[in-house]
Amino acid sequence: MRALRLGPPCALALLALMLAAGCVRKADQTGPASGPAGAVKSEAPGPAAAEVGEVPLVPENEARYTVGVSLLTSAHVFYQTLERAMREEALKHKIRLKIQSAEFKAAQQRHQIEDFITSKVDAIVVCPVESANTAAIIGKANTANIPVFTADIRADQGDVVCHVATDNVEGGRLAGERMAELLKGKGEVIIIDHPQVASVQDRTRGFVEALAKHPGIKVVARPVGAGVRETARKAMEDALIAHPEMDGVFCINDSTAMGALAALQSQVKPPNIVMVSYDGDPEACEEIRRGTALKADVVQYPAKIGSQVIQAIADHLSGKPVPKEMPVKPGIVDAESLAATHGKPAE
Repeated sequence: MRALRLGPPCALALLALMLAAGCVRKADQTGPASGPAGAVKSEAPGPAAAEVGEVPLVPENEARYTVGVSLLTSAHVFYQTLERAMREEALKHKIRLKIQSAEFKAAQQRHQIEDFITSKVDAIVVCPVESANTAAIIGKANTANIPVFTADIRADQGDVVCHVATDNVEGGRLAGERMAELLKGKGEVIIIDHPQVASVQDRTRGFVEALAKHPGIKVVARPVGAGVRETARKAMEDALIAHPEMDGVFCINDSTAMGALAALQSQVKPPNIVMVSYDGDPEACEEIRRGTALKADVVQYPAKIGSQVIQAIADHLSGKPVPKEMPVKPGIVDAESLAATHGKPAE
């Protein structure tokens, strides 16, 4: 059953947070559309790319601490926003940041960590290219007694002082609840997945948990889209053939959603399918406002992640206790909430 009804509008409290999230700004992902496993954000760069450079780094002679940062990518809006927030928070604590980007390459990230260790930084922040097999990059820092913090993407191996990220299980639940509303509790759903990444594992777990409350909805397939546009498009094209009766699609990020939407719109007679995505990038929000098959998007707040991980480092280096986990609560947007905050879609 393919219902197009939208759920209730988002709370007004979400409005202020959206400014830092993606529906009005910059990037949740950056890097080539063909990037390897580990890409969990969206590809469209935004205005924040220029804004990052507007926030200066602490001069070396004024720094209390030096922290090495290895980002997943510097090309995506999410990570541009996260970097800007890290820079701003670091200024408050006189922390000098050495920021590099792995651009989806595990070997490149390993070399970056090795360089940080050689230069004897006071702490390291990693946004892992891959959640598994992180002992090679984090273990070396552990051996050198340099504290490691992770942001956005969890590391499955190595000793991490604190992990700061979106509560992806809760985000997945929000997506599942909205899908159930859109389908009025009945239908066939696919998940375009990216199972190599822990944050995606959490998203899909929350999504499936929410749907379990609605026995009339069945997840019939989980094709792999690798978190990037072209792979997701091919996965969606194959799913349309294998599951012609599908009613809904959950996309694990907005790059996936853009690929799936392109596949859907290329059909001579597009089926009446509803989609829910994850990230809150500007491009996806615009597709929601235009009334396409994409009906809702879970919104992350990378600025909060960036500022909180630097605060955690400052606390730890000054001897204060920090929690092992610092989850950041996500939100969700749809056409109604976007219209209330941004007006009519662009022509």
